[in-house]
Amino acid sequence: MGSADGPTADEGDGGSRKTRDTEVSERRFRFLVAGYAVSSYGTFLNMVALNLFVYETTGRALAMGLFMAVRLASGFVAGLVVGGLLARFSAKSIMLWANVGQGAVMLVLILAPGSLVTGALMAVSVVIGACGTLFMVALRSSIPEMVGEDRRAWANSLSITGRSMAMVAGFASAGVVVSLVGYTAAFLLDMATFVICAVTVALLPIAGGKGAGSEAGSSGTGKGEKEAKSGPRWRPVAFLALAAAPGLGLMVALRGVDAFGSSSHNAALPIYSTSLDASNPAVFVSAFWCVWALGNIGAQQVIQRYTQRTGKTVGALGFGYGTVVMSAAFIAAFAGFPLAVTAVIALIAGAADGLTEVAYTSHLQTLPATLRGHTFGLSATFENLGFGVGMILVAAALDRFSPLAVVGWSHGAAIVVAVVFLLRVAALRRAEPAGPTGRAGDAGRAGLRKEEAVEGRSDRGDRDGAEVSRG
Repeated sequence: MGSADGPTADEGDGGSRKTRDTEVSERRFRFLVAGYAVSSYGTFLNMVALNLFVYETTGRALAMGLFMAVRLASGFVAGLVVGGLLARFSAKSIMLWANVGQGAVMLVLILAPGSLVTGALMAVSVVIGACGTLFMVALRSSIPEMVGEDRRAWANSLSITGRSMAMVAGFASAGVVVSLVGYTAAFLLDMATFVICAVTVALLPIAGGKGAGSEAGSSGTGKGEKEAKSGPRWRPVAFLALAAAPGLGLMVALRGVDAFGSSSHNAALPIYSTSLDASNPAVFVSAFWCVWALGNIGAQQVIQRYTQRTGKTVGALGFGYGTVVMSAAFIAAFAGFPLAVTAVIALIAGAADGLTEVAYTSHLQTLPATLRGHTFGLSATFENLGFGVGMILVAAALDRFSPLAVVGWSHGAAIVVAVVFLLRVAALRRAEPAGPTGRAGDAGRAGLRKEEAVEGRSDRGDRDGAEVSRG
């Protein structure tokens, strides 16, 4: 027995043991993504069913807007506090209770008497909005601990694929489910999806959150990480992390502007579809999102194979270029091209959207664990703010201007900021030879050259995402 545990046995079995550990962690992550996809289906199903139910219950379109506003505001607030929660609790507990909360509030809505339905709907909007953000941030910020730094692009791509498939299924089936079995059955189905995801999370060992803090703290990344662990100072730490890395701050700002642009095509699609076929406007909207999802899923497959073959991630430049292509494609989708051409445009928009999602998430995951949750939370806040403000402005603009004009200036703003971001990255790359030597210079070279570097590798000096974009 002693020889079996000796150094020779360890050395000989080290490679196969590492391979087995990788296979186990990836298998567990696939199960987690399956549960996440099921709950995402419930999220997109209730996004349609709840809006219809709100309108049928109140008889006012304004109530639907209020419901969505409360939901977005809850996500906004959750984005501000989730970093502090991840500093105190494990990612597993946050993901578990986020699903339990969503399932419980759906049960409250089902059991609520008629006189309390309006209050129950507001409670649903608060809990669904907040818990959805909590789960998403906890999942994304913990992926490097779950699967390893070198597999985070693969994991991001897999989770985005699951969500995209769930989105298509949820949107496509919502009308059928409500019309065939009614609102109560639809809400029960929705509740069941959150229960399934909660059970999946409960059964799996999930790293991240408080458990990852000690590991990251031992790497000695300095005072900023120690401050990140202290709950009362979570907001200054999050903003200071972005201020210390202008490139990263601009990246998060671009994400918020991109969400602003997304609000325009989401609001304009039903109007544009009605102009194409007033008798059946849902056909174009459904077809557009289905083709978009095919492009998104296809891009994830390409990214997974690329990262598996080369060991590289897409990088910050991929995020900038992808945003430009995606925004331009959404503008072109409203230009009145033939349906076959519009289908190709939707496919391109979906592929570019998938590319930006993976590139952005993977880049933020290069931050130390104690700053990662704060930054993802702040990013979620920017996204909710951009989408919420966009929905208000776009709704007002669509009363006076055409969908093409509204989508054009909304996504045009994203293109402008994306170009600024790309110029910033290019300027940092040109300044590299004159930059400081040592860790910061190595980080700049590793983080900004997607063709030459592998993001997230500690041996390349780019583990600290706060230094990746520093000139």
